[in-house]
Amino acid sequence: MDLELPAIVFGTSSLGNLYQALSMEQKFGLLDEIFLRAPERAALDSAGKYGAGLSLEVMGRYLREKRIPRGKVLISNKLGWYRIPLAASEPTFEPGIWKEIDHDAEQRIGYKGIIECWEQGCELLGKGYEPDLLSIHDPDEYLFSASGQGERRERFKHILEAASGLLELRKKGKTAGVGMGAKDWRVVSEILKEVRLDWIMIAGSWTVYRHPPEVRAFLDDCLKKGITVVNSAVFHSGFLTGGRYFDYKPVDGGSDEGRALIGWRERFNSVCAKHGVSPGHACVQFGLQHPAVKAIALNTTRVERVAENVRMVGTEVPSGFWPALEAL
Repeated sequence: MDLELPAIVFGTSSLGNLYQALSMEQKFGLLDEIFLRAPERAALDSAGKYGAGLSLEVMGRYLREKRIPRGKVLISNKLGWYRIPLAASEPTFEPGIWKEIDHDAEQRIGYKGIIECWEQGCELLGKGYEPDLLSIHDPDEYLFSASGQGERRERFKHILEAASGLLELRKKGKTAGVGMGAKDWRVVSEILKEVRLDWIMIAGSWTVYRHPPEVRAFLDDCLKKGITVVNSAVFHSGFLTGGRYFDYKPVDGGSDEGRALIGWRERFNSVCAKHGVSPGHACVQFGLQHPAVKAIALNTTRVERVAENVRMVGTEVPSGFWPALEAL
């Protein structure tokens, strides 16, 4: 199934207060800019995990209050986390990550759980704005938290049951496409051997920094099977564009690993400067280099970055730039 997606998918974790609490005015301003700068149809990607459903709730409120025509927005909801009452001073599912939220969340993977997550997501978004695309959120993390091989096998069955539930929703016309989003492409590959999905979102697996031949072969296979790929986390948590975190962890400049990462970034920045290409633009355009990748997912809390993200996705880099990177 070849899904028609805009080349840029706007992540909405910031609407759920990721790392910082934005005001409703700031969130609406960010969405205003997205709809101003986006191509004909704005693609918004959210999840029940984002602020324990707060992202979905804010998005639904915005769409209704602004009376956004349904044909002007494509909504993706990653399922697997269900909003529950907050019983402590902060949420238990990812303490310290989501700021000033009023609910907690629990993981629900399996046939019944994934349907419950879908129903709650539809309720939070509101009537008329039910999601177009559905996916299983972070099945790799669900498997990695198993205590042993026996529990892993049981959890793998839960994932296949969840996929079955989503495929039933597609059969009933409740969604246009069923997929999964994960950081570990190998888990995605393992699941795809058991169930046929329409699309996948991979994070940090196919980037200007990390692009091993086995991932290229995996993407080749996705292209052959007609599986649409959305590429995300192409900046490696912002490290490649100057940030302190690499794949969600702070970089220790005193360690061998940290020094190697910083050294690579310095060489990368040097090549970018020589060719007049910003590091962010290089990351985005490399992420689109494989023909299986139909879209890049980008997230920002800054209104002024929205137009730049759209430009980076829609503008190619000079042809001589890629050969110069091969020496890194």
